[in-house]
Amino acid sequence: MRIYADLIRWDFEIYIADVQNYFRCLDEERARAFVEAREVAEEYGQFVRMVE
Repeated sequence: MRIYADLIRWDFEIYIADVQNYFRCLDEERARAFVEAREVAEEYGQFVRMVE
């Protein structure tokens, strides 16, 4: 195991970095989707007020 310790450690660090990047991407997309949903809801509200 000691022979491969550096390789395993390196692979683990890359894995963790990739997981962090994935979660960061999900967080950014979630925030973007909330903004989009709010904009769509506001536009729909304007539409409803216009047709009433």
